[in-house]
Formats: sequence, structure tokens, C-alpha cells
Amino acid sequence: MKKIALLFLIFQFFVLQSFAQQYKYHIVKAGETTSDIARQYNISEETIFKYNPDARRGLKPNAKLVVPIGAEREQQPSNGEKKEQQHTEFEMHRVKKQETLFSLSQQYNVSIEDIKKYNKHLYSQELKKGEKIRIPKASSLKETPLAPPSGNILDLSLKEHVVLPQETLYGISRKYNITIADLQRLNPTMQTLQPGMVIKVKNGNVEKVVEVEGPLFKYYQVQPQETLFSLTRRFGISRDSLVSLNPALADGLKSGMVLKIPNNDDAAPVEEYEEADVVNLERRISNYEPKNLVVMLPFNKNKIVTTDSTSNVNERIRKDRVMQISLDFYSGVLMAIDSARTLGISTNVTFLDTEGNSGKVNRLLNSHNFSNVDAVIGPLVQSTVETAARGLESRNIPVISPLTKKEAGSLDNFLQTVPTDEMLADAMISYISENANGKNLVIIADAGAVEKRRKLTAAFPAARMVTPREGGNISQAEMAAALDKSRPNWVILESTKIGVLSNATSYLNSIAGPYNITLLTTDRNSSFDSDNISNTHLGKLNFHYPSVERSYDPSQNRNFIKKYSDKYGVVPNRYAVRGFDVTYDVLLRLASAPDLYSSINEEGTTQYVENKFDYDLRPAGGYINKAIYILAYDRNLNLNAVR
Repeated sequence: MKKIALLFLIFQFFVLQSFAQQYKYHIVKAGETTSDIARQYNISEETIFKYNPDARRGLKPNAKLVVPIGAEREQQPSNGEKKEQQHTEFEMHRVKKQETLFSLSQQYNVSIEDIKKYNKHLYSQELKKGEKIRIPKASSLKETPLAPPSGNILDLSLKEHVVLPQETLYGISRKYNITIADLQRLNPTMQTLQPGMVIKVKNGNVEKVVEVEGPLFKYYQVQPQETLFSLTRRFGISRDSLVSLNPALADGLKSGMVLKIPNNDDAAPVEEYEEADVVNLERRISNYEPKNLVVMLPFNKNKIVTTDSTSNVNERIRKDRVMQISLDFYSGVLMAIDSARTLGISTNVTFLDTEGNSGKVNRLLNSHNFSNVDAVIGPLVQSTVETAARGLESRNIPVISPLTKKEAGSLDNFLQTVPTDEMLADAMISYISENANGKNLVIIADAGAVEKRRKLTAAFPAARMVTPREGGNISQAEMAAALDKSRPNWVILESTKIGVLSNATSYLNSIAGPYNITLLTTDRNSSFDSDNISNTHLGKLNFHYPSVERSYDPSQNRNFIKKYSDKYGVVPNRYAVRGFDVTYDVLLRLASAPDLYSSINEEGTTQYVENKFDYDLRPAGGYINKAIYILAYDRNLNLNAVR
């Protein structure tokens, strides 16, 4: 996977707190020049060089440029807009409570499209009370919008809508705030929706309840005299969650509105997952109270000087591996909070910079209010996460360790999300034991893997043993004596030495024709990533190993990858995915039980993009994740979870 575009997060986390300017990434196309890009974004070439100093030396295809959008772009309209804006006069309007684009269009006698045209954020965002927008004066527009037809019962303007792929009648009715029945009356020849179809729509109040679609939500028409408070009591959902699901409520509740409400019908079908024993907590949400999270990460903002240029900040982060991991993880946390919001789970999150030391963690614990915190995620390092857990243990606040794999001391509130190396090895031995019937087991272990060899021989006393010679060579005579042509050979390879691994995989690959060989290990250490180890050989040998995470399947996680890529300009790396999986699991567990401990004690295994979670009580106190994948290569080098 590509490295995450860190500059975006730098601006978001460090800079955008002070400046309103927004930025995006531009991927350079073959043959594109800075002049071409400047024209595309209506900015100067000097602006491009300001944020991308290296661009002065030329552009390379697929390079990423940071370009400012928003304020500067509005100040420099494109050629197509200059002449029009020179002749267009505007009024500034401060949005009042319950005002809508439709009411403003009627008030100023202009179309909704004209208002959006000069306030481009309204194409994707709702009107917000108190914001100032530009309203073009009708007299200065080239064409005066048509008045609503006098015979129209709802006194609304007709317009056309092009049906998008996967759009539904319900989605269109919500978009234009009309009923499905109105849509059908306006389009009497419409049978079924097809992408590209042009239909008539209009804006106004709904008349009826909209039909229900989808298993996770139901839809409700607001009745006269109803209030937000009565709706929250009726549907058992908090006000924040209701507004999160229905952004239009920020302008006030109106009779006739159609609201999106979580569907808690127990009879609704549960979505199936890959594994039969995996629990889908999205279907078990019952607690819609806002969740309060604290995320503690070593952002090391103290190393960033406010007067640093963008290139200097970028260079500092490139040299700080911990800061890179923190920003990657942080991006995944934000994605999880956003995904939970679409399910009606509102989250109040506080990000705290630990600066990577326990002393700063203690100061943060003493200076911040943790009284209503449901869970703390982080810090990342063993010493700091244990400090946080120790400081919050008396308040029974769960502290989730997202990356450490060493067991902590006696801490009842410590949740370790990464299984230990010993647990990984035990899971692999268990898998081999379950499937050993009819197999010829062979163990290759060098002098550095004495403990692993002891554990394997204790588990499989009938296994044949081959010891690599000095220099890593494998005796062909010993291997020939150990292998069996009449049945499958499962060869367990244990070593951290590149020479041993390279020689063993190369030789086993060369004799894989006459022998049926499957290669396994209890410890896929970093030496397996050496260029001297052929992935083609590993694929041919159907290499099996235990893992905390699986490689995500783009076809099954398309929505997550697309949303992340759209937001950050790159595909998520393992730390971004881990940030998402850990945070999303915590939020769903909090939303499906009275508290995190209850969910851990009552629910089974959960699974997300790359990671799964199933916690056990630790003898010393606290909890540890015991969910482990067994992964295997196939001949096409696809990595599949076999358990």
C-alpha cells in the first residue's frame, strides 16, 4: 500500500486550526505543467510553488501537489465566470433559523441553482444558521427565473433531475423534500428508475409517510406539534444522533419532514459475514447516547515550529516515524467516527498529544476532565499506554492499547488489542493439530529457534526433524529422508536468519513437483520480507502463517477504501486501517451495550477491514484480544484467511 499523504493531515491537524484556507491533492497527469494546473484551479503558478517548492524543478506523472481551494479560488474566478460576475450584483444574507434554499429563492426571486452557483459549498452542504451567503440580485441576472406555476397545488417550481446509478425513489424524495407519491404524479409514465433517466421534481413539504427502504434504518414523517424531545423519547435516540442522521434538523424541526431513524427491529435480517461466528454489532445498536472518547497519540506537535514552511514541516514528519504512524492512525480514527455517525452514533472525541513520554501522559491525566469518558484509545507505546491505564484504573475507564503486543502488568482496565507472539504461535500449532490427520509433518528449525522447536516437538512428537547446517544450508539427503511422496507434507520452518529461510524455501520449491509440500511457520518475522525470499516460491508452497491482521479485500471493502481515498488522496496503510478498526469496534461495542466491559464480556468475535477482536480476561487483570488469522498464499500470490 502507498504511504498516506501526510501533508493533508498536517494542514488539517496543525494548521487549519488557525487558518480558514482549505487544501486538496492534485495527482499530476502525464504532460501536465504547473501552468495547466494553475489554470484548472484558478490560482497562480507562484501559489503552486509556494506549497510545492520542488515543483520548480519540474513535474513527474502521478506526483502529488498540494493546491489551495476555496477562498483564493473565489477571488480569481475562471474566464467563463469573470464576465458574468462583472455584471452580477449581490446582496449578503445572514441565514436565519428554519430558512431553506427554497424560501430564500422565493424571497429574492432567484432560482436555487443561482444561489448555489455563487455559494458553491451549498452543492454538498446544508444551509447553516448564522452563515453569510451571497444572493445574486434578480435584476442583474441574464434571465429572470420563472415564477412558480399558478395552478400548482404546492406552489413549487418544477425542475428536472437526472437519475444516478443506485438512486432510489426514496433518496430522490428526500433530496427534493417531496413524497414518492408526488414523484409518481409528476412522472406518470415512470415505471422503474434507470440510471440516466430524466424525471420531473419539485421542492416543498411532504404529504405522506415515505415508504421504508433498507435494513438498518426506517423513515418517519414529522407530525404537527412534535418536537425533537418527543422524537428522541419515542425512538430512544439522542438529539445529537438524530441531527447527525438528519443534517437538515440543524435549521429546526418542521412538520412534514421525513427523518432517518435507526431501525431496531429485532426481526430484521442480520447481515452475513465471512465467518459464521462473527458478530455484526451494526445490527445490535441499542445505546444511542453520545459516546465520549479520548485518543492519546504521540503527535509530537512540540517539534513543529509555527513559523516552519510547509516543506520544512513535511521534512520533519518524514524523519519522525512515530509522528507518521500517529497521523496515519489519527486518519483512521476520523474515518471510524464518521462511519459510526452514519449509523446514528454521535461521538465527542478529544485528541491529546502525549509527545511520546510518560511524564506528559501524567500531566494530561491531571489537567483534563475524564469524568464522562467512555474509553481512552492509546497511547501507542507500551510505557505510555500503561501509564495512562494506571492513572485511570481507579476511575474504571477502559484504556485500549492499539499497537503494543507485550502484556501489561496487573491493570484491570487495560485492553490489549494485539495478541502476543506466543498466542500467535499457539494459534498456528492449534491449526496444524486440527488438520494434521493424514499429513507428514516435518520441522526445520535452526539453533536460534530452540524454544519453538521444543514447543513443536512436544505438540507433534511423531514429526520428523531437519536441522539446517552452518551457513543455512539444508541437507538434501536429510530432506529426502524426511519427506513422503505418498501423502501431503506439511513443513514447519522456524528461523529468523535470511540464509536459512532463503535456502529452505528455494530447495523446497525445486522439489515441489514430486512431493506435495505445504510450508508453514509459527512466526512470520521480518526476515521473510527480505528480497532473498521469493514470494513466487512462497505462493507455490502455499505458505501458511498466523497473523493479527489480514490483507483487506478491495472487492469487500470497496466503500471504505473509496471514502478514504477520496478524503486523503491515497489508499489507507496498515496503521490507518488499524486506527479505523480499533475505533469502530470500540464505538459499536459502546453502542450495543451499557458500557465497553459489558460488550466485551457478552459479545463474541467482531471483524472489520483487516482486524478482528475477541477478548479474554487476563489472569493478571484486564483483557487481551485472542482473535488471530491463519493466512495462506495461493499460487497467484493472493493472501487468503483459512481460519
